[in-house]
Amino acid sequence: MEFLHKRLDLSSNNLGGSLPPEIGNLNAMIHMDLSMNTLSNGIPKEIGSLQNLIYLSLRDNKLQGSIPSSMSSISALEFLDLSHNNVTGSIPTSLEKLQNLKYFNVSFNKFVGEIPSSGPFKNLSSHSFISNEALCGSPRFHVPPCHTSTSKHRSKRKRLLALTLPAGIALILVSIVFALVWIRYIRGKRKQTVDSSFAVSTRRRISYYELLQATDSLSESNLIGSRHFSSVYKGIPRDGTPIAAKVFNLQLQAAFRSFDTKCQVLRNLRHRNLTKVITSCSNLEFKALVLEYMTNGSLDKWLYSHNYFLDLKHRLCIMIDVACALEYLHHGCLLPMIHCDLKPGNVLLAEDMVAHLSDFGISKMLF
Repeated sequence: MEFLHKRLDLSSNNLGGSLPPEIGNLNAMIHMDLSMNTLSNGIPKEIGSLQNLIYLSLRDNKLQGSIPSSMSSISALEFLDLSHNNVTGSIPTSLEKLQNLKYFNVSFNKFVGEIPSSGPFKNLSSHSFISNEALCGSPRFHVPPCHTSTSKHRSKRKRLLALTLPAGIALILVSIVFALVWIRYIRGKRKQTVDSSFAVSTRRRISYYELLQATDSLSESNLIGSRHFSSVYKGIPRDGTPIAAKVFNLQLQAAFRSFDTKCQVLRNLRHRNLTKVITSCSNLEFKALVLEYMTNGSLDKWLYSHNYFLDLKHRLCIMIDVACALEYLHHGCLLPMIHCDLKPGNVLLAEDMVAHLSDFGISKMLF
């Protein structure tokens, strides 16, 4: 019970306003997750008082200001995620003191200046600093080197001398692609709500008999697809909202392991580009996952059927959606995961053509 009091998880709760300075009074806290809310203004300097804090996630908010230098006092910190905010200023070199830091992510912010290179920053990759256009430093972070004023003038002269028509055309194409990516990202941020989070819900329940009624007793006319371990049926429950019921073949011993693995993995994942699991239905003779129904089916159908067509914009948006889902699985989870079965058949498209990565039957958690 004492351990539970040291954990605070208020993620995906539409919390707004500022982080109060009183947060520094929670000096016994070891795990704090305030991600996927609408918290604004700056990070209070009092957060440096949380000496025992190991895990801190403030990603997907509207935080502004700079990283307080007091954060370097949290000596126990191992996990720090400030991605997808509006944080500005430089990354404090004092964070090099955090020798226990193993995960650090400040991507999609507005940081400027040189990336620290000592301490825990020696082991970080470029994924920690994506979409911070004014950062500079080591080439291994995929950012430009930090220049002196003299070298900047020399570099400008060289670029002007090397400027040609093909380079101008390439710049225009890159700008168009960047604009499409940015528009997609902004739309995704606006649509990301608690309802689109990826989690096994404990509020909604569905019985075995309700599931049979919704799918017309698992009628073949409602069969969407079938694989070795499971079959997927479309269903219409009493509330009228279509669902997809993934029913496992319990005659195969591996299906038991697959079902247990799915439930364990899905409870800990939340992302708008991962298939939403509504609930599960299980007894001694029946096991099924109840999923959100994807109106436009799988990407496989859109790529290889003559009756469907995807233009360049839709293809680019789908690639971005899948990449965002994989980035979350690889770098946004407390325990990183690999999907192991990434293919068009496991990419499902919603009514608005937003892509959702599905089927974690053979996913692996990386400890």
